[in-house]
Amino acid sequence: MPTGRNNYISNFVKYNRSKLRMTQEELAEKAGVGLRFVRELEQGKETLRMDKVNQVLALFGYQVVPGTERVKDPYEILINHFHKNVRVLLKNKIALLGFITDSIAETSGIKAWKFVPNNKAIEYQKTKDPKLEQVIDHADIENVENL
Repeated sequence: MPTGRNNYISNFVKYNRSKLRMTQEELAEKAGVGLRFVRELEQGKETLRMDKVNQVLALFGYQVVPGTERVKDPYEILINHFHKNVRVLLKNKIALLGFITDSIAETSGIKAWKFVPNNKAIEYQKTKDPKLEQVIDHADIENVENL
């Protein structure tokens, strides 16, 4: 069974459950699904009933719908790359080296990231000057990797 680490839905559920300070048991009860189902969902099990997945997602105001666009999982970025030295590869093939300092969210989720390039990192650590940050639209990101 693959880990939830590379699974957008499992990362989304874990992130939002922890944000609401809910246990897996509480999430299962509120969604009307079993605890085992929640555990398998958060572990990234590939074969789950979509109606039950949507029962869980409905608690956060979301549902799974068909689509073809591949987007980098923003919750994977939060979990694995936030406040770490990273290489951000944009879809236009430009690579940025630096630190993701914050997320920019809207009601539909994370839309962009605040990013400080390595050459401004020391000054940013001293001053926290927002002028040293640049905004990267999440839709422009192809990949993020830790350095």
